[in-house]
Amino acid sequence: MATTLRGATLAAGSNTRWRTRDIVVAAVIGVAFGVVFWVWNLWWGGPIEALFSFAPPLKDLAYAVWLVPAVLAPLVVRKPGAALFAEMVAAGVSAILGSQWGVDTLLSGFVQGAAAELIFAFTLYRSWSYPVLAIAAIASAAAAWIHDWALYYADVDLGVQVVRGLLMAVSAVVLVAGGSVALHRALKGAGALDGFPD
Repeated sequence: MATTLRGATLAAGSNTRWRTRDIVVAAVIGVAFGVVFWVWNLWWGGPIEALFSFAPPLKDLAYAVWLVPAVLAPLVVRKPGAALFAEMVAAGVSAILGSQWGVDTLLSGFVQGAAAELIFAFTLYRSWSYPVLAIAAIASAAAAWIHDWALYYADVDLGVQVVRGLLMAVSAVVLVAGGSVALHRALKGAGALDGFPD
């Protein structure tokens, strides 16, 4: 009995250990999305803002692009810390390429990745169902919403803030959770994730 319990503990522990391929793939996701972030940063203050000039809060329907690594990387590698690691790599690349938000880009990446990480930690990194991914995405969006409210929208009306938060949550469920599932399936189908869990 003791041997069986010890074996189960070792198996569970080894499942949380990062392999070299986990680090590389999570980093590649982070770097790729860092470039996406940089492009999205440029679009956010230009074409996207112009598109939604008739109702500025509606642009938050597109906010969740910045949150994708916090759900996609953990879905792929399924290791503790993947959400935070990938989001921080993406934020770092975005900052290096030239983010208009400067060092706050890193703080944003931290709070977004950490919030998603908490949800995956709550499941002990064992549940990768769509509802869990959606909750992690919403948590990441909520952290971003609080961060942005405090730093950039402190003087904005409460009603507008609530609308922004709801739109960011919708964006998170559709773009982050749904997008991560679609990207994961596409990468698996292309054979790019051989050796990773289904």
